[in-house]
Amino acid sequence: MQTKSIPYTFSRAGYYYFTRRVPKDLANHYSRPRIVECLRTSSVRQAKMQAQQANARLEAYWASLRVVHASIPGSVSCLTPLENLVSRAKTRGHNNQPDLKQALQLYLDLKGKNRPKSFEAAATRTCNYLISIAGNKLLGDYSRSDALKLREWLIDRGLTGSNVTQNFSYLKAVFNLAVSEYALDITNSFVGVYHDREAGVIRRQPIPMEDIKRVQAQCRKIDDDMLCLVALLSDTGLRLAEGTGLLKTDLYLKNNVPFVRIQKHPRRCLKARSSERDVPLVGEAIWTAQPALQDQSESLFVFPRHNQSSTTVANSANAAVNKWLKRHAPAGWQKRS
Repeated sequence: MQTKSIPYTFSRAGYYYFTRRVPKDLANHYSRPRIVECLRTSSVRQAKMQAQQANARLEAYWASLRVVHASIPGSVSCLTPLENLVSRAKTRGHNNQPDLKQALQLYLDLKGKNRPKSFEAAATRTCNYLISIAGNKLLGDYSRSDALKLREWLIDRGLTGSNVTQNFSYLKAVFNLAVSEYALDITNSFVGVYHDREAGVIRRQPIPMEDIKRVQAQCRKIDDDMLCLVALLSDTGLRLAEGTGLLKTDLYLKNNVPFVRIQKHPRRCLKARSSERDVPLVGEAIWTAQPALQDQSESLFVFPRHNQSSTTVANSANAAVNKWLKRHAPAGWQKRS
């Protein structure tokens, strides 16, 4: 029985199968009236993508069979022999090549596990940029011209050189993974596209030490977990999400050198695997960490306010911290930080 959610498929024993009835005009090419092929996946996403690809290849192949029997005007004077046209049609029909949307879905399925939502959002946004400019094509149909158009389009939108680099990095990754998974013999047109990486990049100036000390002094005056977070970040250099999502068990204060262990957990991912590390606790960071271990509340987190849902909400912490800094930090702090 065919599944309604995925055209031309049915499910049996937990696996999806692709199926199509053979058209009557092509019945003489087949020994059975129906085509059935196991997709070897139980994933709805994978099954949908593979079924779409199988159907596209099959339609192209059937079209090539019909061309052989068709009366084509001008075929006698055609510069390309009819046999070559048919061969190309068959080759295209059997080419296991995804379009950009399918390649993106493959990338997210394989690379997006246990990654923050921003990872999927950034990769999807980049591919949508290209689709808006050049359309959703088979990967091999994208040209160098498409890559250059994308570069100019991104620059015209005012993106900095580093942002342009990031967009092309996502596209290259999506293409390279699809090429590897499908064993495609195509050129990645988005490799080696030149652009000024320094364009629009503003070099941030270091925050003077006296300004940091002034902010830390303000944090001590008010007993507030948000200000404890500011103090912690000021003497550790942790990313905001890393600090916001700290567990009490991440704090090691009884060692000869107190430290905090940065590691991923179900509620908070890390930017990269290399982000896992031990960071020494000194100065105001120790002042922040000690009360956290003495806290008798049931929360497992150092900063419970930002960990009340299924994931650490670093964005709310970011808004609160910036709002406080605008009122209490020395002039120009935000421009430097």
